[in-house]
Amino acid sequence: MDTIASLFSFITWPVSWVIVQFHKLYGAIFGPDTGWAWGLSIVSLVVLIRICLIPLFVKQIKSTRNMQALQPKMKAIQERYKSDKQRQSEEMMKLYKETGTNPLSSCLPILAQSPFFFALYHVLSNIASGKVIGVIDQPLLESARKAHIFGAPLASKFTDSAAEVAALDASLTSVRIVTAIMIILMSASQFFTQRQLMMKNVDLSVKTPYMQQQKMLMYIFPVIFAVMGINFPVGVLVYWLTTNVWTMGQQMYVINQNPTPGSKAQDSYLQRLLKSVTQHGEIRSRRHKAVVKAIVAKGSDRNENERRFIGALSKAGFAAQADGTVVKSDAAVAEAEGIAAPKRQQPKRQTKAQRQSGGQQGKGEEAVEETPEESAGEAAQDAPAKPSLEKKPETPAKGGAQGGRSRANSGGSRPRKGQQRPKHPSSKK
Repeated sequence: MDTIASLFSFITWPVSWVIVQFHKLYGAIFGPDTGWAWGLSIVSLVVLIRICLIPLFVKQIKSTRNMQALQPKMKAIQERYKSDKQRQSEEMMKLYKETGTNPLSSCLPILAQSPFFFALYHVLSNIASGKVIGVIDQPLLESARKAHIFGAPLASKFTDSAAEVAALDASLTSVRIVTAIMIILMSASQFFTQRQLMMKNVDLSVKTPYMQQQKMLMYIFPVIFAVMGINFPVGVLVYWLTTNVWTMGQQMYVINQNPTPGSKAQDSYLQRLLKSVTQHGEIRSRRHKAVVKAIVAKGSDRNENERRFIGALSKAGFAAQADGTVVKSDAAVAEAEGIAAPKRQQPKRQTKAQRQSGGQQGKGEEAVEETPEESAGEAAQDAPAKPSLEKKPETPAKGGAQGGRSRANSGGSRPRKGQQRPKHPSSKK
């Protein structure tokens, strides 16, 4: 560990300078030689470093989600080019380039933090050895060696001998108890951080080998930290425990406010958003509007959580809009409950007698409008044909006999027009 730490000795000066500046601040409050002054200086160093690493943490989240989404495609490429490793690598790189994914982005926060970790380890190791390092001069060195956290010196380790611990004015029992508790807390925080990521913030609809790898790391990492922790000075354990707690809190915030699509965390987030909409009748924050806008834009590509959210909005009487807002909509309720608007049915055609009788018996019944042609046709069918009584004006006959024959043949009247009623078979012709 000392050899690795010496590789990052170039950064020990800025790390020691930051610690000294925080020590001046806390030393004025708690006293310069107290463990609180030096311990809080280390904690403040962690907070400062992690704030600077927030942009890398955002990239880590995006890269992790992209890697989860690309797992099925990556598996298909591996199966397709199983015998051609070079072509397989080319297709993988092409996939990463098309989607803008960098596999190393998920490791960026750890890689960026490691120089500060080893530099701090190098500083504390020199304090334990009584060597001046960076901006820590001899008076500050003596002050740091006297600082104890719950009876354990900052530079002491779990593996130190009784003589080494006695040289730092402490007992071996207190050192081992404090270091053991801190190692357990460090490993437990690492396990809980990884567990909440796997149990709440993973898309359960996609089963890939990536999930199995993450599950293995959930159990392997705490064991690695526990084994390595016995060789860490108390000050480094304070540093690593603080950064684990920061990571755990940061992860909880991301899971609650920006969950992975398709995960349990997204379902809980959308349920909280639905409750807020039903209580206030609108979407207030811009971030919530952006979420609803993205869900509406997906259309048929929504996952199960998003479809359930849109359906619940409809049942509550709201319709999500393309701009991320919601509006009151009775049609959305009817559509969600599967109730279609009743269609107007055309009543059956009635005869004139039925319409007349129906108009006398009931009120408000609808009747079908008829055209004049339809009314005339029905009247012709209902009423019997009557002979016309009109007489054609007679013209003066040329001769009496001819006029008499004409009147006899015509029977004294004009022939009937239109359709005639058929004669009964028994009637005489």
